[in-house]
Amino acid sequence: MLAPMSESAPSAPEDQKIITLARSARARSGASEGAAVRDETGRTYVAVPVVLPSLRLTALQTAVAMAAASGATSLEAAALVTVAPSPAPADHAAVRDLGDAATPLLLAAPDGTLRERLTAG
Repeated sequence: MLAPMSESAPSAPEDQKIITLARSARARSGASEGAAVRDETGRTYVAVPVVLPSLRLTALQTAVAMAAASGATSLEAAALVTVAPSPAPADHAAVRDLGDAATPLLLAAPDGTLRERLTAG
């Protein structure tokens, strides 16, 4: 279960960067949400939801899948920009699949304001 950390500004410029990237992806595509993840090497992956007749993924699931497909073995952080009050259970599961109990999930509003810093721990 995701547990809240502190509700403050992102702790590092890298965290603000992935929020900005997620926000930009959401705005550029007109999607309901945008996500970005940073892997163990510092590479970032940005995504929006995939909605096809045979495939449905949340933005965060898509970003995690892109990281995994690119050879990432772990996540340093994840960001989700959405109007939803909390990440979907599928988002939580995707971050845990490639991250660990300490991987932060930054939940931000569409304007980029950090609403909550969560962890899988």
